[in-house]
Amino acid sequence: MGRTPIAYFAYNRPEHTLNSLESLAQNIGASDSELYIFCDAAKRPEHLDGVEIVHKIVRSRKWCKTVHIIENKKNMGCAQSVITGVTQISKEFGNVIVLEDDLILSPYFLEYMNDALRIYESDQQVIQISGHMFPIDFQAETDAIFLPFTTSWGWATWNRAWELFDPTMSGYGRIKANRNLRYKFNIDGSYPYFNILEAQVHNNIDSWAIRWYLSTFLANGLTLYPVKTLVENIGFDGSGTHCPNTSTSHPAVAERHLDRFPRNLRVDRKNLKNIVSYFNAAYKSPSTISSFLKKIYTQVCILCQKTIS
Repeated sequence: MGRTPIAYFAYNRPEHTLNSLESLAQNIGASDSELYIFCDAAKRPEHLDGVEIVHKIVRSRKWCKTVHIIENKKNMGCAQSVITGVTQISKEFGNVIVLEDDLILSPYFLEYMNDALRIYESDQQVIQISGHMFPIDFQAETDAIFLPFTTSWGWATWNRAWELFDPTMSGYGRIKANRNLRYKFNIDGSYPYFNILEAQVHNNIDSWAIRWYLSTFLANGLTLYPVKTLVENIGFDGSGTHCPNTSTSHPAVAERHLDRFPRNLRVDRKNLKNIVSYFNAAYKSPSTISSFLKKIYTQVCILCQKTIS
């Protein structure tokens, strides 16, 4: 298997896009990779200047060996843009690495992604490769662990897995009717994914990520996570179209190649407990409804960086 193509999604944040693409260009393997940059059209008149500058930035340099730029004529929005681009690239090449314009990458990100995609290519239970990890100290004998939920911050998948994606959320009723499933879907009750799913069902948000998680959850899929993050998200500075300025932890990005992969295809329960504790500390139910909604709103941004206006 050769180098996996990269689908990169940009909108109207020039500084973020420049910093993100520069970090990609500094990756080991970037000079051998094929990059597809999907630029969405402006949704509002006030976004036009930012969109035009982003178009100039993506054309200003050869970020990878080959760069293809796709400029939408009409605004598709984050969710449809990602769904369309990932579907196109994964169908054509069999796999895809997915990035958005507010991610700063470790120089070892592409190596890790390509290695993991090759190793688990035939393992049907493995649905996604994550480049992101939460700011937690892990006790693990390998450089990566399996967890039962997906990510939206720097990830990769195969066409055989992406074919499971169900944008209609046909499994929603099954989870709604089963308290135990909801508890499991919410990562042992620690993270309000089901609230986000209901917001999507009722068209209050537009997230590809919650629908992707639902699809993989119902398939009992596994996501491979690095024990040290290879991605930093710089998008929570108030610059996003809908995301508020929030304080988030910025863990140290991995400074070496992560190449020790687990062979047992099962959830790392010990380290999952550490993540549940982290979620419980960060997102436990607040005392007021307004505070709760604010946190849910922030988490939706974490999943997709866009909501319906």
